[in-house]
Amino acid sequence: MPYLGGEEALRELRRALSNPHVQADRLRYRAAVLRVIRLMAQGADVSGLFPEMVKASAAPDVVQKKLVSLYVRAQAPQQPQLALLAVNTLRKDCAHPSPAVRGLALRSMCGLRMPGIQEYLRQPLLNGLRDKASYVRRAAVLGCAKLLKLQGDCEVDGELVNELYSLLRDQDPIVVVNCLRALEEILKKEGGVVINKPIAHHLLNRMADLDQWGQSEVLTFLLRYKPRSEEELFDILNLLDGYLKSSSSSVVMAATKLFLVLAREYPHVQTDVLVRVKGPLLSACTSESRELCFTALCHVRQILRSLPGHFSSHYKKFFCSYSEPHYIKCQKMEVLCELVNDENVQQVLEELKGYCTDVSAELAQGAIFAIGNIARTYTEQCVGILTELLGLQQEHITSAVVQAFRDLVWLCPQCTDAVCQALPSCEDAIQDSEGKQALVWLLGTHGEKVPNAPYVLEDFVENVKSEVSPAVKMELLTALVRLFLSRPAECQDMLGRLLYYCIEEEMDMAVRDRGLFYYRLLQSGVEEVKRVLCSPKSDPSLGLLEDQTERSVNSWASDFNTLAAVYGRERWALITAYQPAEPSYARSPCPDSGNRDTESLIPEGNKEVLKAHPDTGSLTLIPDVYLTAEEFEKTWLSLDVSCHLSLPWCGAVQPDAIQTALHIVHIQTIAMSRAGVQPWKAYLSAQDEAGCLFLTELLLEAVDSEMQVSVKQSEAKPEALEAFVSALRTVMGAVAGLVS
Repeated sequence: MPYLGGEEALRELRRALSNPHVQADRLRYRAAVLRVIRLMAQGADVSGLFPEMVKASAAPDVVQKKLVSLYVRAQAPQQPQLALLAVNTLRKDCAHPSPAVRGLALRSMCGLRMPGIQEYLRQPLLNGLRDKASYVRRAAVLGCAKLLKLQGDCEVDGELVNELYSLLRDQDPIVVVNCLRALEEILKKEGGVVINKPIAHHLLNRMADLDQWGQSEVLTFLLRYKPRSEEELFDILNLLDGYLKSSSSSVVMAATKLFLVLAREYPHVQTDVLVRVKGPLLSACTSESRELCFTALCHVRQILRSLPGHFSSHYKKFFCSYSEPHYIKCQKMEVLCELVNDENVQQVLEELKGYCTDVSAELAQGAIFAIGNIARTYTEQCVGILTELLGLQQEHITSAVVQAFRDLVWLCPQCTDAVCQALPSCEDAIQDSEGKQALVWLLGTHGEKVPNAPYVLEDFVENVKSEVSPAVKMELLTALVRLFLSRPAECQDMLGRLLYYCIEEEMDMAVRDRGLFYYRLLQSGVEEVKRVLCSPKSDPSLGLLEDQTERSVNSWASDFNTLAAVYGRERWALITAYQPAEPSYARSPCPDSGNRDTESLIPEGNKEVLKAHPDTGSLTLIPDVYLTAEEFEKTWLSLDVSCHLSLPWCGAVQPDAIQTALHIVHIQTIAMSRAGVQPWKAYLSAQDEAGCLFLTELLLEAVDSEMQVSVKQSEAKPEALEAFVSALRTVMGAVAGLVS
């Protein structure tokens, strides 16, 4: 048997496809074509069979035409000249008596990613939009959107747009929805499809004919229409009332958002809608689909911003199941914190207490922090539970409890005595830096109420040389100076030893500077130290700031039923700020000689996405443009540094997070040090749509220091450089925020 995908196998397939006896037998001919598709799917190079496969597309067998269509669409970018042979056959099929063949031909032609194909597409698409068969019209409408992608930045075809607007009144509901999506893509730069009064009323009357996907789409497009009178507004709301009870979650959410947006001037209507949507949201929160459950929980939290306690009577729906993933359990605990009231506080705390001993340390700490949040309202009950948890002597539990105590004491000073009584003997179980910082802060701020506070801090001072966290050392300095003011006899000696170490032996400059500051402050007198350090030990007003007043529904109505509710408005804005550049297959002029050196660094497969544009103030980076390490090094050494800046950085470097964030904005990683290596380095490359290369070096000498950034540019373009640096600064700032 010939080797799979080898030359012998290809020769055998070529003989079979060219054999008149095989061509005369429909099943044998189809089987030969199917073998080619199978080899292509397995990664074999079957491009040499292109002429035979194009000839096979002329057969009357519809199944065989579909198979050949898959082959031609996959091979056309590599064989653009031979693909023209297929175009002629497909144009003939566009006039075939069978609607299935006509629709397949249109879909196949629009799927050919090759230069110049758009000039062969226009007339078949116009004919398809006027075809009697709805299947052909569906394919033609979607083909118009694909034609725009192929044309790139060419002028929008007005005749096609008019045809699509007229098809909004087509009898086939799928054609109507496809027209809306196609017009949205084609008119994106003009703001999208225009929904005026006749179109809006027509779409409302056709809602009953649409499937659930179509209803969701139409409800989303109706957000653009503003009723001209109160009577018209309530007529529309009455028409949409039934969709709040739909069996489809997507339809219910889309209808809810439309209600909230249209009724922005009628808060009582918005409240009534949110009450009615409670049932579908609760059903989604208990759905077997984890994605649907998580999204519903995010929307529940969004509603609770305006209607606190809206789901309080159904609080048990938000109890965690053992089989649920971590991210859903965390969301449910956040919701439970907002649903607590006098009637259910005992049950909610008992449930959260059970989570505190979960095998997942992260989930257990999340439950402890949730109890700490509830403690701001129900202090006595929560402090009792947290104190009881300290008796377990588990490292991650003790650390989380001490952190919860620190925040609680700051916001609720009335619980200070109870917290101070619980602190002794918990220092041995804390190993992580966050827990140590919380414990040291408590001992320094309220050390006069903890009998053994100086001796606990003395243990920290004795082990300061082995402490790796600069933040713990700085917290220890502050705490010991504060405690010295209230208990000087017990703290004087150890404070002197700590200051000597920090000033003379410590390598971290931030710790050394903090030590020098306190040393000079102490030299100025005790009264001056008290004036600087004796600030309030608590601030209950911060709790009022965190428990913000009820927000109006209009403040988040536009984010409802979008990913902004899942990611958060700020992160979603960052994600959507950098849209990937779309490849264009329109014919473009040859590049000038000044750009040849730069283009030679780009792999051939990526050159087709480059287009010459005049310099503008904005910057669009091209995705999937890679340099080899040798090309990067050669170019880097030949260029001068165009920009050098320092970015603040706190915590350890997470290479995976940085690489993922950079990839989102199309900045590629050439080389990057492993996590924990000092100094840490990374080399990056990016290219804008005008062909200008940006080569970047990131250098972090030590943890919790500034990251040095050097950028080199292949062409002197100050505006493009400024835009690139701004994008890089934004990404690194976002990653630094996640790390810290």
